[in-house]
Amino acid sequence: MNLSIPETDKKRVVVIGGGFAGITFINNIDENLYQTVLIDQNNYHQFQPLIYQVTSSGLEAASICFPFRRLFHKKKDFHFRLTKVLSVDSQKKTIKTGLGTLSYDYLVICAGATTNFRGNKNIEKVGLPMKSVEESILIRNRMIENIEASLTATDENKDSYYNFVVVGGGATGVEISGLLSEMRRYVLPKNFKTIDIEKIHIYLISSSILASMSEQASKCARRDLEKMGVEIIAGKRVVDYDEKTHSVIMDDGSTIKARILIWVSGVIAVTLDGVPETSIGKGGRIMCNQYMEVSGMDSVFAAGDIAVTTEDAYPNGHPQMAQVAMQQAKLIAKNLNAVAKGKERKTFKYVNLGSMATIGRNKAVADIGGMHFSGFIAWGMWMVIHLRSILGVKNKIIVLFDWIINYFNYIGSLRLLMFKGKR
Repeated sequence: MNLSIPETDKKRVVVIGGGFAGITFINNIDENLYQTVLIDQNNYHQFQPLIYQVTSSGLEAASICFPFRRLFHKKKDFHFRLTKVLSVDSQKKTIKTGLGTLSYDYLVICAGATTNFRGNKNIEKVGLPMKSVEESILIRNRMIENIEASLTATDENKDSYYNFVVVGGGATGVEISGLLSEMRRYVLPKNFKTIDIEKIHIYLISSSILASMSEQASKCARRDLEKMGVEIIAGKRVVDYDEKTHSVIMDDGSTIKARILIWVSGVIAVTLDGVPETSIGKGGRIMCNQYMEVSGMDSVFAAGDIAVTTEDAYPNGHPQMAQVAMQQAKLIAKNLNAVAKGKERKTFKYVNLGSMATIGRNKAVADIGGMHFSGFIAWGMWMVIHLRSILGVKNKIIVLFDWIINYFNYIGSLRLLMFKGKR
């Protein structure tokens, strides 16, 4: 069965994945030259840098989710299909989806990455990742369920309701740890007045803090987290979880009783059947040349977390960041536009615009242009940059309003259980 898409005289570009790379490509491809088809399992783009704020109800999910059909409603030859890509056949120039087979002239793979549990099936079963809005809401629900249950718990593992373990010291791990600390201090006392806040412990387990940023940023982040009461465990590694005793088990045999294990310790690229094994590199990423063409595949490109290419400054590949994804996708689109007009293509060269991470209220770190910023200045820069990056004027206003209210009031509507049940 073929996937129904209107026929056209223009060449067809199929895009797999509507993350930062996917929407950037679609925004830059010339619709007068190409028909564009987007395939995704969700019908919306989610602004991942702010997903963690959904956990605390600081932001509503709708504020950082943008329907594809709304984003591209002005494009006359754009088509979206809600389905999963099952395989790619570069010889026949087709993809197989859950709705049928679709042919393409060019394929752009922007399927992204997923949480890397490093082959530990037990951790994968109980660990809570945070790569999507749905996962963030799940963490919020589990937190509320635990706090509610702690009010009546009498068993010997009661302490496990009050402990939160975060594994991974990257930007997400730092941000969610800081957020949990602020919730403990400001939100929970308002919502659960009988709870002894001193019983609640937040553990961040990682060999390093913000390793991809400067040493100064790492030190500042560690200092701020410790001042906020986050207990950082650097010399140990989580290896298992005991569901009977609700214990996180580390490589030296020590344990922490906790019913919530947030796992943000790295990612691994999404796999696609049909991509040759010889084209797969470290972390499952698809190897590309300097034009972002997939090695060993004709008319197939990749961009974002799923892709890897190298240059002198990045011999092991570029960081899996939104800026990299957007720059790669923009290059692919511009090169396809150039090819259609008989012009020369350009090679990819990453322009590092800097990196930043927020830690808490008035606390953040930023490395921009060889300079380091921290504290209130970095926090203000973080807010401005992320607010500008959010799609849609309405969403910008809503997010800004929520931030202002939360800054002065810390309302934190951490009362609503949106759904129940295990992941």
